[in-house]
Amino acid sequence: MKITIVYDNCLSKEGLRTGWGFSALIEIENSPPLLFDTGGDGDTLLHNMKQLGIDPRRIGVIVISHPHGDHTGGLSDVLQVNKGAQIYVPACTVTRIPGTKIIPVSQPIQISDAVFSTGELKGVEQSLAIKTGKGIVVVAGCSHPGVGQILDATSHLGKVYGIIGGLHGLRDFDWLRGLPLICPCHCTQYKSELRRLFPEQYVACGAGLELEL
Repeated sequence: MKITIVYDNCLSKEGLRTGWGFSALIEIENSPPLLFDTGGDGDTLLHNMKQLGIDPRRIGVIVISHPHGDHTGGLSDVLQVNKGAQIYVPACTVTRIPGTKIIPVSQPIQISDAVFSTGELKGVEQSLAIKTGKGIVVVAGCSHPGVGQILDATSHLGKVYGIIGGLHGLRDFDWLRGLPLICPCHCTQYKSELRRLFPEQYVACGAGLELEL
């Protein structure tokens, strides 16, 4: 299984562009590629996809964590070239996208063999839990419901191995103790503290980062 950061505030690979927002491509064997969030704008998203060798027409599933522009800004551009992807959105998202398959998510739901949604936590945001050989990997957009609630919502699937994505204003760092992988992206406010507290587990996020799990 591979997770590629396609859109982020920071850069991990030359030739890509940064922007305020987040998007990650999740590739699992025998499953269609899944795009989690679409960044803040389509130009940057599609440029980065091209540089990374990602064909947006092959994406089978798009998951939107929450309806903020820095996570939905590239959606319309992707849908111009891919009209067949299933789109999972939190039930609080009322945007209608003609010609596409919209699946509103309120409760926890299984998206594919290895991918699960937490459901719409606190009525604002969904995150993903992915089963890997190392344990559960959580992918979060901004963690508005709180990292603790997200981890609680995924722990029934198995032992959580790591978390990737925006951690927003997380300051209760005890939630992350024991996780072998901590990859704070996008809106995370306390990256320097996380790097200091978890030097071996910390992975610097940025557009172009590829994680094999």
